[in-house]
Amino acid sequence: MGQYLDLIVSVSERTLGYADKVLAGINPADFARKPRLHDAQGRPVTIDCNHPAWVVGHLSIYPARVAGLLGLDPSGVAAPPAWTDLFKATSECKDDPEGAIYPAAGELTRACFHGYRTLHAMARAVPDETLLAQPPDERTRSFFTTIGAATFFLLNNHIAMHLGQLSTWRRCMGLGPAM
Repeated sequence: MGQYLDLIVSVSERTLGYADKVLAGINPADFARKPRLHDAQGRPVTIDCNHPAWVVGHLSIYPARVAGLLGLDPSGVAAPPAWTDLFKATSECKDDPEGAIYPAAGELTRACFHGYRTLHAMARAVPDETLLAQPPDERTRSFFTTIGAATFFLLNNHIAMHLGQLSTWRRCMGLGPAM
């Protein structure tokens, strides 16, 4: 068992605990909705932000990527293939009042949490040497000098960054802070 991945996974588990709190109390019918507020003149304004469906779906495509970086079989943590284009970083988060664009809240959250929790269990066995190697692809190397740095970012900072978006979305929707 690698010591580094044990540390990374321990922090990621804590981050997922916060995800449970941020997602608590969200009406599934609002999961793919952008907040609507009123401007100073009383006109309705849609707040252009990422809603829970996009955030959770986006996060759900990363366990397979991290598994691949670590040399693990990604098949047990992969989101449905159709989600890749729908939730990639360059995709647009669209308001979906009819529920016609995004999968249902339960499907998204189950896939996301399953992916990370399964990856956590698999990753703890990866030796430290793996994390000290350079990422195999040039794009990842342009951001991270080691597989460990990329793994840490994707299992912690990346998740926390998007959970911050959901925290703001909650406030806009009148749900208050995550507790």
